[in-house]
Amino acid sequence: MSEEIQDKPQPLIEHLIELRQRLIWAVVAFFAAFLVCFYFAEQLFNALVVPYRIAVDWSHLDPSTTEMIYTAPQEFFFTQIKVAMFGAMVIAFPVIATQIYKFVAPGLYKNERAAFMPFLIASPVLFLLGGAMVYFLFTPMVMWFFLSMQQTGGQGQIAISLMPKVSEYLSLIMTLIFSFGLVFQLPVVTSLLVRVELLSSKTLAEKRKYAVVIAFIVAAVLTPPDPISQLGLAIPTIILYEVAIYAARLIEKSRKQRISDESSEGSA
Repeated sequence: MSEEIQDKPQPLIEHLIELRQRLIWAVVAFFAAFLVCFYFAEQLFNALVVPYRIAVDWSHLDPSTTEMIYTAPQEFFFTQIKVAMFGAMVIAFPVIATQIYKFVAPGLYKNERAAFMPFLIASPVLFLLGGAMVYFLFTPMVMWFFLSMQQTGGQGQIAISLMPKVSEYLSLIMTLIFSFGLVFQLPVVTSLLVRVELLSSKTLAEKRKYAVVIAFIVAAVLTPPDPISQLGLAIPTIILYEVAIYAARLIEKSRKQRISDESSEGSA
């Protein structure tokens, strides 16, 4: 009986009322975080520009000669709104995830809820690791690559300088952060599928060559059209796939051990 679903039967209307309450809490959390982030939008954008400054240092350029521009009167205002929404989503995510879990949890068995908890913790941690990799390493590398294509002029060359638009730079770094954050969820997704026996480590290992091809295709679609960006996303994806195979084997080993212990207790 301890494994049975821990909730009482409820009519559909009560489930809808509870869903509405959970959605209200999630929206309130997002809106409150948005207001705070919009108030500090300029500071947040300047923080997102740090990888670009790092790339400038790597390129040995004079920081005073590097700047960003906007070409429409409303561009930087809407950029600040996007920054605020991005920050609000990050800040409010724990509240939103908690509301989703509280709505779904009563319909789960105790062992299912216990199985989900580690993944609920690992998912945001891995997303933050992916975002940190983009922020401190990947974006500086990409911007250094683009900055290296500048021309100083003279001796038959025209002077060509990189002057990124604020909206385009924000779109680039947000796309990279979300791309890496989602890719870093690969071990979590595969481990869940293995735990519910919809996938096995043997299948993952057999499909490794297809996974490598798909990793490069996804990297080509999600990243800018330069080799550093594509390799920078494809290689971590392949590494994470290997981590997923190893995690699947550990889960299967633990499952076999549990079944063996239960059989021993039953025979005793």
